Amino acid sequence: MTPQPARPREETCEIFSSDEEKVMHLKEKMKETDPVEPARLFKGLGDETRFRIAYALYLERELCVCDVAAILSTSVATASHHLRLMKSLGLTRSRKEGKMVYYSLDDDHVRLLVKLAIDHAAEGLTEPSGEGGNHHERRGTSDPS
Repeated sequence: MTPQPARPREETCEIFSSDEEKVMHLKEKMKETDPVEPARLFKGLGDETRFRIAYALYLERELCVCDVAAILSTSVATASHHLRLMKSLGLTRSRKEGKMVYYSLDDDHVRLLVKLAIDHAAEGLTEPSGEGGNHHERRGTSDPS
């Protein structure tokens, strides 16, 4: 068995003492939502190539497969593969016009996920390095919403 590296103290509780009432409430609340489909969305966006496609579609609204391939500097087959996978995960939709196939993000929810990811990443780039802790605490709120 390989020993686990020690975690920094601020990442774990020094003693175990859970809030039973809070835990029970959240367990019940979490039963109301199946995490499989939302997790699939993040799986689809979790790949750098697919996120680049999603970002291009966020910026341009609609692109043909050939445009996506040119943007990615890849083959049409590779672009098409990623776009089909994204469609199967509910991230994109397509329409055929003559011999061309155009893709767009599926809806405003997907557009918002892409925008929030870009905004969040940009925010992280502007944070002073070495400053740990919770982003919300630094802003003066503990509410993550």
